[in-house]
Amino acid sequence: MMMGPVRRALAPLLEHEQLLMISISTVLVMAGQGVIAPVLPLFAEEFGVGAAAIGLTLSFFALARLILNVPLGVLSDRYGRRILLIAGPLVTGVGMVGSGMSGSIEVLLAWRFVAGAGSAMYMTGAQIYLTDISTPENRARFIGTNQGALLFGTSMGPAVGGLLAEVWGIRVPFYVVGAAALVATVYAYLRLPETRHLAQVAPPPRAHVDGEKQRRPWVQFLLSRDFFAVSWVTLMVFFTRTASRQTIMPLMAVASFGMGAGSLGVLFTVMSVVNLVLIPPAAMIADRFGRKAAIVPSGLTVAVGLAIMAVSPNLAVFVVGAMVLALGTSIAGPAPAAYAADIAPPHLRGLAMGLYRSSGDIGFLIGPIILGLVADASDYSWALWLNVVLIAAASLFFLTARETVQRAGARPVPVRG
Repeated sequence: MMMGPVRRALAPLLEHEQLLMISISTVLVMAGQGVIAPVLPLFAEEFGVGAAAIGLTLSFFALARLILNVPLGVLSDRYGRRILLIAGPLVTGVGMVGSGMSGSIEVLLAWRFVAGAGSAMYMTGAQIYLTDISTPENRARFIGTNQGALLFGTSMGPAVGGLLAEVWGIRVPFYVVGAAALVATVYAYLRLPETRHLAQVAPPPRAHVDGEKQRRPWVQFLLSRDFFAVSWVTLMVFFTRTASRQTIMPLMAVASFGMGAGSLGVLFTVMSVVNLVLIPPAAMIADRFGRKAAIVPSGLTVAVGLAIMAVSPNLAVFVVGAMVLALGTSIAGPAPAAYAADIAPPHLRGLAMGLYRSSGDIGFLIGPIILGLVADASDYSWALWLNVVLIAAASLFFLTARETVQRAGARPVPVRG
């Protein structure tokens, strides 16, 4: 009875060798990221710094991604995807080993920036690679399969990292990540072929050769309603993930309902399992019924979950809100990334996906700051209500964007690029 859903979930992997290969590489890379998750704050704390400096170890990692997403996308358009898929894990590994050898917080922050640069290389390359090998009819499932690999890697890593730190010392997980990154580098070099030729990289013919006409395709894309709509949605997805889910939610759970670290860990684990289990059906909805059918209900469900938590009078209602939040984040799945790939001009695919990824990293950076300030000025509930308004507005605005995939069995709507 259980084999049917499992077989359907694995079908894209079994039928498409390149998807299988990129997913294996993603598991290797993201397992390494997960290994250091439980030890990085403790390691930074050994330098005698406060919570703000410890938080910078995450901010420097994200800052590198934000700065490099667009240049790396342009690099992939010019020189191909393999350079990012091979160099990304290698640079990440160097950054992780350097982090493990750090003797001060300043040195650690510098190496965290290097590791973030490697992450930007690999994740940008992987997203463009998946866009190259997919079509609008299966793109959400391809991206969703890789997202599942990402979640699998990050979920198995923390337990390994905690055990390594406990037995051999807090620096050892960093060195293990470096070794895993080297394996991912060699694997990418041997198994991941170049796909740049699949993107029709030659620009379309131009009627005029003046500079204004030459810039017009990427300017039109950057200023289009469709790109703004999907970027706003993605910004709010990351905003919600880092601000409400990872910052306000645990603080409110402890302060208002007395939850302990163990109970919070169980709740977050269940929410992650919901996300992982629902990726295949969410991707199927986006491919069969259109991107809006996944993105708009997702954002509105997230808003409902946040609202329930904001007004929760007791722990039981708070947990219900958290599960509705998990359901909402799962419904969209890979649909926003698939939509961004749909509307990206083929010859500017790297630049387009780099810009798209940057919108998420902006949300990653500003979310905790904004909601933290609101919570300090008022309370946790008001911070959640602000998130409710912002993500509901982004979801409703997405209704004005073009749909790129029609109903099940229909041919994709032509997308200008």
